[in-house]
Amino acid sequence: MEKMSRVTTALGGSVLTGRTMHCHLDAPANAISVCRDAAQVVVAGRSIFKIYAIEEEQFVEKLNLRVGRKPSLNLSCADVVWHQMDENLLATAATNGVVVTWNLGRPSRNKQDQLFTEHKRTVNKVCFHPTEAHVLLSGSQDGFMKCFDLRRKDSVSTFSGQSESVRDVQFSIRDYFTFASTFENGNVQLWDIRRPDRCERMFTAHNGPVFCCDWHPEDRGWLATGGRDKMVKVWDMTTHRAKEMHCVQTIASVARVKWRPECRHHLATCSMMVDHNIYVWDVRRPFVPAAMFEEHRDVTTGIAWRHPHDPSFLLSGSKDSSLCQHLFRDASQPVERANPEGLCYGLFGDLAFAAKESLVAAESGRKPYTGDRRHPIFFKRKLDPAEPFAGLASSALSVFETEPGGGGMRWFVDTAERYALAGRPLAELCDHNAKVARELGRNQVAQTWTMLQPRRPPAAHHEVAGRQLPLSRRLRPPLRVLLTGHLLGLPGRPRAEPRLVLCPRRAEAGT
Repeated sequence: MEKMSRVTTALGGSVLTGRTMHCHLDAPANAISVCRDAAQVVVAGRSIFKIYAIEEEQFVEKLNLRVGRKPSLNLSCADVVWHQMDENLLATAATNGVVVTWNLGRPSRNKQDQLFTEHKRTVNKVCFHPTEAHVLLSGSQDGFMKCFDLRRKDSVSTFSGQSESVRDVQFSIRDYFTFASTFENGNVQLWDIRRPDRCERMFTAHNGPVFCCDWHPEDRGWLATGGRDKMVKVWDMTTHRAKEMHCVQTIASVARVKWRPECRHHLATCSMMVDHNIYVWDVRRPFVPAAMFEEHRDVTTGIAWRHPHDPSFLLSGSKDSSLCQHLFRDASQPVERANPEGLCYGLFGDLAFAAKESLVAAESGRKPYTGDRRHPIFFKRKLDPAEPFAGLASSALSVFETEPGGGGMRWFVDTAERYALAGRPLAELCDHNAKVARELGRNQVAQTWTMLQPRRPPAAHHEVAGRQLPLSRRLRPPLRVLLTGHLLGLPGRPRAEPRLVLCPRRAEAGT
């Protein structure tokens, strides 16, 4: 069911209005591109090459560029790009190695303008210069990149990456003569179009093929790359050596990456296999996406923000033969489904656990945990309340630290060997474990076990086919997390001791 919320954005003299919507295509899409006024989108694939108008309620087909009784292989597109200066100029990369330009202003049905047949294998990517209307760049499976002047019939420059294949090429938005290229062997190269004999810089960015790259629209020198190693990396290219600024870990190979307009740290990604969703990441929080779009039922092959100054609308094409417009406010937020509790042991017996702040409330006057001074193993960044979704992902961190000379970890072994966690009624288990704790000299732990004893006989649903459920199955999950440090009898005083609140629904009332 389509979401019905709408957004209207004023951009200079134009207004963007729309909602989340999709339309069915005649064939799977390989790539999409948006015209400069954000009113139309071109969809290209092996068996489709059409232009759609983006209206408020739906997509409307405007032009089919596949004409003729016997469609040529020149129309089998691996990539398409719409020039951002000339609204009538398109370029496609064909699977047979041909680069084709299209003039939508031609009066005839056939809009094909020029053919460049210099590549020997499939052309993976084409890219127009952002300010020069006649400069077109291509990257091919044959390992070469070619720069074309559309006023001539042949290429003006050829660049050899000394690699098996070129996966992506992108002109820099800020540096007039610079473009970046990514390769099958994991390298990224920076070139000056005036010097085709050698690249200006080369570095290994990923373990495996680098499938895509995108220059930041605002920060000069920031380049995002995505590869088969399931990572998105942000590089600072203004330094002497490329410096990795951020690294986002995804769950599948990254096929496309696009910076989100007007949001400095946001970028969108999609996968080339397995994962059908589109993710928007805040690169400062690399493990949980800020937003996720789940409309497609097969691999997403192309993504594009509808307007370079509007962060609300994202367009996508897929192998499921659909074209979608996603409204950012309709995106799901994975952080809402993330587990806010965690538990971890340190090398020297320290225990750290995180839980929702509503469960672990900090007492007044208590100093916050600043990390183990002896063995710092992580850094907790203070969240900016202005960040999207910041409030939904907040957890409180508590640490029980082993006191120096606390007798080592023998107490833990004794506890593990003598505790009983299943096979008896809950009251007997608590009584037995309290007795064990007292014998080991851990009176506070013994008192905790005593508090857990039920006031009435355990309910019948704690038995399944005559077998007692384990103790861990009879306590509610938040209670299990909060009591862990006490029940294990950790030595030392907790830096941020959890507050135990036994609500009317006590432990014995349910699992």
